[in-house]
Amino acid sequence: MSIRLKESSNRSSGESCSSIVTAYEKCLIKLAGEQEQYSNKTKARVIQELKEQYDVMSLVEVAEIPRSTYYYWEQRLDRPDKYADVKAQILLVAHTYEGRYAYRRVTEHLKMMGFQHDPKTILRLMREMGLAGKPD
Repeated sequence: MSIRLKESSNRSSGESCSSIVTAYEKCLIKLAGEQEQYSNKTKARVIQELKEQYDVMSLVEVAEIPRSTYYYWEQRLDRPDKYADVKAQILLVAHTYEGRYAYRRVTEHLKMMGFQHDPKTILRLMREMGLAGKPD
């Protein structure tokens, strides 16, 4: 991966371009592994980790994303997961029935436990957690 940073005179920290690029690349690989392309969400997460050490504007330039995109993801990365309790119950059901329940049966089981969600939401959550079978 080759990342270039334009020489900018507004860097307050005075860090060299190569140290910013190196730190960014190391953190990116640590968080997401070696990939051909990275999502803007992943890039924003890396910038969020490095913003204490480097200037945000320089990091955004290295990540090659618009500044507004970084701030968009920064707001969303700190949000609590609104489906955390449902995910915990899905894991409980999956563990109890040793992964034999598909999303429809999990949805019915969750309804009996008092969790009312659309079956497609349960399917999406199970896919995110790696519990669903083959995609439709």
